[in-house]
Parts: sequence; structure tokens; C-alpha cells
Amino acid sequence: MIRLLASGCLHLLANGAGLIIATLVLPGFSIDAVSLVTVTVIFTVVEVVAGPLLISISLKNVPALTGGIALVTTLVGLLVTDTLSDGLNISGISTWVLASLIVWLCALIAGLVLPLVLFKKALDTRGGKKGR
Repeated sequence: MIRLLASGCLHLLANGAGLIIATLVLPGFSIDAVSLVTVTVIFTVVEVVAGPLLISISLKNVPALTGGIALVTTLVGLLVTDTLSDGLNISGISTWVLASLIVWLCALIAGLVLPLVLFKKALDTRGGKKGR
């Protein structure tokens, strides 16, 4: 249960970082500061639900697309979040494409780095037990 909670928190933080960076980099991408938490939660929930669904559809119909599912899931997450939330505004096709890439890449990097930073003590303790 703790692992699931930690994983959920990491997803939220990583996606929040990706959304903030996209807001800073792309002029046609904006998130209302008051709505940042709501936008991040909606986006993360959509990604968590849509990811496995899109993977199963891809495996059955077009297995070659399986590698790009994370990007498609990010795009779907942005589409649904933009539709459900007044706090996220994305304008222009190039902004949609770049936002998907930036949010995906930043969330990927944050998802790799955050566990090392946030759970460093737990990882050090665990590594010390294995070495003895």
C-alpha cells in the first residue's frame, strides 16, 4: 500500500513538473496558478487510466505502436484535462505536439530523478542491508 501511495505521489510530482515546464517554455500553453493542482490531478488520473487501456488496444491491433503509447497517453491526458478544466489552455497544433513531447519528457526525467532524491534514505538503508 505504501509503495502504491509513493508511486502515485511520484506520478503527481513528475507530471506537475512537466506541466509547469511546458507552461514556462510554450507561449500557447498556460495553466492558471490556482488550478495547477486540479490540472495535475486530472492529467495524472487520465494518464494512469488511459495508459493500460491504450497499451492493450495497441497490442491487439497495431503492435508496432506500443513504443509510442506513452506519448499518445500524454496527448490524451492533455486533451481530456483541457476539456474538463478551465485552468488549462492550449492553443495551436504545434503547441499541442510540443506540449505532449515536453510534458512526456519532463515527466520521464522527473520520474527517474525524483525517487533518487525523495527516497534516498530508504534506498541507502535497503542497499546497506543487502551488502551485509
